[in-house]
Amino acid sequence: MEIKDILEKCDHTLLRVDCTSEEIRALCDQAIKYHCASVCIPPCHVAGAKRYVGDKLTLCTVIGFPNGYMTSAAKAFEAADAVSNGADEIDMVINLSMVKDGCWEGVAKDIAAVREATKGKLLKVIIECCLLTEEEKIRLCQIVSDCGADYIKTSTGFSKGGATREDVKLMREHSPASLKVKAAGGIASLQDAEDFIALGADRLGTSRIVKLAMELEEAEGAPDEAY
Repeated sequence: MEIKDILEKCDHTLLRVDCTSEEIRALCDQAIKYHCASVCIPPCHVAGAKRYVGDKLTLCTVIGFPNGYMTSAAKAFEAADAVSNGADEIDMVINLSMVKDGCWEGVAKDIAAVREATKGKLLKVIIECCLLTEEEKIRLCQIVSDCGADYIKTSTGFSKGGATREDVKLMREHSPASLKVKAAGGIASLQDAEDFIALGADRLGTSRIVKLAMELEEAEGAPDEAY
């Protein structure tokens, strides 16, 4: 697989708590240059990024991040605010406390509240696989689909583990065709990216692939528009 094909599936990501506006603008410039699927940035930077890029780039942000234990009303408000500020895609974190309590109806209502607040926008639901049993992961594949989300996502990248090949394979096998899969957290190499895509990931949440493209470009002396 050519690196340009991988880049087209990447949500070029910067969610560090102390990231600056200058860093966000640089991230946007990189994503535009390398034709990434989107940039994934903190909610506080969405309005500024929208002013900076206009319609040249898809903006993704995170809701209930990274712990997911906010109330559904708070998540819905946060999501609506992000959309009003210019977000095109929303990556929300589920309520893991409810999962562990077996309160599946509550989990579904939590997702549905954000889905209602983001009508017309793409919604990805982060289930934080590293904290779940296999049975919980499988059940969540159906719940996320039933709630009308567009993607199920492996990880925040802020917990004790990121995407694994086993989890992506499991999620693809147990999700309906209408529900896409996003792998995020710990994607450090082109081989990682290729493996996740081969196993069924439609999006990758990572900053490393763009960095690898920049390193390759520098090593090869490629022109600015190589990708």
